[in-house]
Amino acid sequence: MPANINRELCVGCGACVGACPVGALELDDEGKSVCNAEVCVECGACAGTCPVEAIEVK
Repeated sequence: MPANINRELCVGCGACVGACPVGALELDDEGKSVCNAEVCVECGACAGTCPVEAIEVK
């Protein structure tokens, strides 16, 4: 399952975007993280860098 981002918790800091080794994450027009499920390799790097724990990877 690709990264699941809780948009209510996301503060739009972009830490996850920089941490993703495959470029699966980006900030949308609202400044919130979104994950491209077709690119995500479920490594969990994004979840480990999120300062508000808004990302879950199972």
